[in-house]
Amino acid sequence: MSITYKKAGVDIDEADRFVSMISPMVRKTFRKEVLTDIGLFAGLFKLDISKYKEPILVSGTDGVGTKLKIAFEVDKHDTVGIDLVAMCVNDILTVGAEPLFFLDYFATGKLKAEKASEVIKGIVEGCRQAGCALIGGETAELPGFYRENEYDMAGFAVGIVERKRIINGSDIKVGDAIIGVASSGLHSNGFSLARKVLFEIGKFKLEQYIPELGCLLADELLKPTRIYVNAFNAIKDRLNIKGMAHITGGGITGNLPRIFPSNISAVVNKNSWNINPIFDFIQKTGRISDSEMYRVFNMGIGFIFIVDKQNTDEAIKILSKEGYESYMIGETREGSREVEIK
Repeated sequence: MSITYKKAGVDIDEADRFVSMISPMVRKTFRKEVLTDIGLFAGLFKLDISKYKEPILVSGTDGVGTKLKIAFEVDKHDTVGIDLVAMCVNDILTVGAEPLFFLDYFATGKLKAEKASEVIKGIVEGCRQAGCALIGGETAELPGFYRENEYDMAGFAVGIVERKRIINGSDIKVGDAIIGVASSGLHSNGFSLARKVLFEIGKFKLEQYIPELGCLLADELLKPTRIYVNAFNAIKDRLNIKGMAHITGGGITGNLPRIFPSNISAVVNKNSWNINPIFDFIQKTGRISDSEMYRVFNMGIGFIFIVDKQNTDEAIKILSKEGYESYMIGETREGSREVEIK
């Protein structure tokens, strides 16, 4: 009997079926600048530089992390793609970039077209929310490399910004306002700690209804990361944004100082916003200190804008009209790039 690639674990026919399934929804993300259809070796994007004097390309890459374990266990895969896009576009957004296009890498031990297409469905939705095109990707079937019914993925985002409109934090001064924009929950960070606390210490089940959360535990943990592109678009031409931070792994204390000049620190008042119930639930279950919580999780703040203090109320009003709950959570002060949570 002759050996075939399929007998070795790689099903080319299934891969072709997968591409056929996802092609219509992927095409829906195409912007007018996309020049190629699905199936070529590379994606082409016509950069319209007529509206820029000195265009700068901005890139970012990220993954979803162990949040994927939750998707595997409950066999729900249509939201983690949103997380993938969000983790990338929110990062490039912090310098003022408009997301242009996105690429994904999806790898699994045995490709199942229906399940993989659910993942792509989420990526498409994330691209729709961010206003960028999904112009390419790679699907890898790696038998023996991943556990059965598991996969991993990575994302790559490219954006553009006018050089003189790059936002890098250099204009931040003492006394500026720190505007925190609400997260949807855990987003895609801290899941290794969350899973240990909830499943090993708390012995909770994913299908369990949690009164403190008002939903099944799985539903809370799979809430997709919020995308903040529309929040930025709403205020970028109306207010002077001095700095932005995406609050991911490392929390506010680890991410906010990354945009500070060397002589700036900040004080953040933890009582100034509504902390999502999931964080209190994790903290109480695991008996975790405040300092550890704030250096691991976003604690209800997914994105931060720094503006002149006099623009605080207007910024919050604009963000609210756009559907983003936000708060003045602190202000900058003299220091050496540190954040005090009090």
